[in-house]
Amino acid sequence: MNKKMKSIRLNDPHLEREKEKYRNPLPSREFILEILAGFGVPVSAERLAETLEIEPHETDSFNHRLRAMARDGQIMRNRKDAICVVDKLDLVTGTVQGHPEGFGFLIPDEGAGDLYLSANEMHKVFHGDRVMVREIGTDRRGRREAAIVEVLERANQRLVGRLYIEHSVLFVVAEDKRINQDILVPPGEHLGAQPGQVVTIEIIEQPSKRMQPIGRVVEILGNYADPGMEIEIAVRKHSLPHVFPHGVEEEASRFGGVVRPEECEGREDIRHLPLVTIDGETARDFDDAVFCEESGEGFRLIVAIADVSHYVTPGSSLDREALERGNSVYFPRRVIPMLPEALSNELCSLNPHVDRLCMVCDMKLDAEGEFLSYRFYPAVMHSHARLTYTKVAAMLEDPAAAEGHVALLPQIRILYRLYGVLAKARTRRGAIDFETIETQMVFNDQGKIEKIVPVIRNDAHRLIEECMLAANVCASEFLKESGQAVLYRIHEGPTPEKLENLRNFLREFGLDLKGGEDPHARDYAALLSRIKDRPDAQLLQTVMLRSLRQAIYSPENVGHFGLAYETYTHFTSPIRRYPDLLVHRAIRAVLSGGKYSPGNWTQLGAHCSATERRADEATRDVESWLKCYWMTDKIGMSFEGTISGVTGFGLFVALDEIYVEGLVHISELGADYFHFDHALHQIVGERTGKRFRLGDRLSITVARVDLETSKIDFIMESEASSGKRKK
Repeated sequence: MNKKMKSIRLNDPHLEREKEKYRNPLPSREFILEILAGFGVPVSAERLAETLEIEPHETDSFNHRLRAMARDGQIMRNRKDAICVVDKLDLVTGTVQGHPEGFGFLIPDEGAGDLYLSANEMHKVFHGDRVMVREIGTDRRGRREAAIVEVLERANQRLVGRLYIEHSVLFVVAEDKRINQDILVPPGEHLGAQPGQVVTIEIIEQPSKRMQPIGRVVEILGNYADPGMEIEIAVRKHSLPHVFPHGVEEEASRFGGVVRPEECEGREDIRHLPLVTIDGETARDFDDAVFCEESGEGFRLIVAIADVSHYVTPGSSLDREALERGNSVYFPRRVIPMLPEALSNELCSLNPHVDRLCMVCDMKLDAEGEFLSYRFYPAVMHSHARLTYTKVAAMLEDPAAAEGHVALLPQIRILYRLYGVLAKARTRRGAIDFETIETQMVFNDQGKIEKIVPVIRNDAHRLIEECMLAANVCASEFLKESGQAVLYRIHEGPTPEKLENLRNFLREFGLDLKGGEDPHARDYAALLSRIKDRPDAQLLQTVMLRSLRQAIYSPENVGHFGLAYETYTHFTSPIRRYPDLLVHRAIRAVLSGGKYSPGNWTQLGAHCSATERRADEATRDVESWLKCYWMTDKIGMSFEGTISGVTGFGLFVALDEIYVEGLVHISELGADYFHFDHALHQIVGERTGKRFRLGDRLSITVARVDLETSKIDFIMESEASSGKRKK
């Protein structure tokens, strides 16, 4: 670069940063925006390049940077192909969120209020696309409305859906109902798929103002009701990586099936300690093992966690694949693991009676459950037994149930005493303990649901939970005190709006939440304790739970509101959660006297939070479909249930004993105009004053089951036909 060229580029305030990142640094994005703003008008790419003294050999890289800035909504080109600064155009960038009825919303990047997109605007895009819009006023319902100016990034290259034919025209209807356009399939591009079959389609023409999307069939999944089809659909609908590349499987298999002697060097040997794993009956990957003994008047608790970081190293094929997946996904009868089975179910799994590498949190606690000390160290261990929650609960109740594990009974009893101490400490801390019902599907030999049963949490579940919480807190404290950046598991308290709504709701019941404008978890816990014996306790608890925000991963340590911890992270499940693997690497780095930096912690937190939500949505889709399928032979039958959700279009009702939810549409509530009261979670009849509120009991009849939309419709029992069948 000659002296003249240096003159303007030396003014770039981020020049040093660019030098660190690139061998031949370009002007930073910030400097480009500053120069563009200085022009005061849109300018051509040629004039911008000339002003920034871009040399010929830099042209391709510079144009690539401009394209990236356009994709991220920082600049755009107008009709004359001149470059504009988006902030000067009063444009808003964000992500499209589609609605099954054809309209949509723009979710702005900057977190401002959502903007309404009409059905005409949604014809140009798919759900998930990133776009730039201009606000154009309000629609007839008073919503801020926008028009799409430019599509920045297409989110969907492949979709899963069902193939149809009408008037000799083939098209695919997407399984994701937020994608409202049918995708046309040209002649010869259907791969031999038959109408009605489920297929994966590759988009070859994205939607636009004047054109429907066009695609080609690239995979035939089969018929809609085939066993396991609901999972195949969910995997593709939510873009879950589900096939490990050959190189990743190969890398995992290179480690062999056993721990080699040289791998134990430099580790503490705790193989003599009777560590045990305690998990559910169907578990196949064992992240954690525990051991407890008395220490003075308190306890020594060892939580040993699979040392995944020994095998999955930064930048490796295994690491890149694990990051993309973010976590394992647990469907009924199928798991999509974060790591290949050679690691997840074998070498990293703390299987009984074999040596395994682990990272240990070795804690000492006093008789009140307060931490006296803790330390972390890499170790080699040998699990003495694979126990289940059911087995441990039985051993605690009746020593005779310890048959085959009698030698372990003393330490199981000590673990149970420690659990009692930690449970009391949890109460003193003010942690919130919502009583929720988890369910499990029981399948027959044909893969169909036989029944849905509640999962009964016993003291063995709670014992392990408290041990894991203790290790997670110590990991968080250790890294925080070491000055090591990490992903915390954060859970913020209620927003001011949700807090106000909650208090307005509680006031209707003569109740109040203490704590003023900044309540603590113990204020929630105290209120839960006050209402636990009330007949409407479930209603009140549900509304309290919905007032809280979702837990996420973030490098900003704002604490965990629900657990009442000032600092908290995830350390105990590195086989199935990528954030835990990052925590292990950070601990290993600190123990070695260094620091761990995987890149942008904020972006990593956002990615891991997103993959967690993706997994939750996929499993929810599968469970909803399976429940619908199970209910197909129950049309016309009557059940008792509880209103579990109130919306402007009706009531969601959760049925007793069978744990299935369906909708009573507002049109089925009676001859009246019903109005939705969001703050009080109720619908009220204008003429009759009839009220339906969250938590109310209803008798309903199953009216319709729609497998394609995974929806179940109920009608009020009084409205059902006289020929209905009773459950």
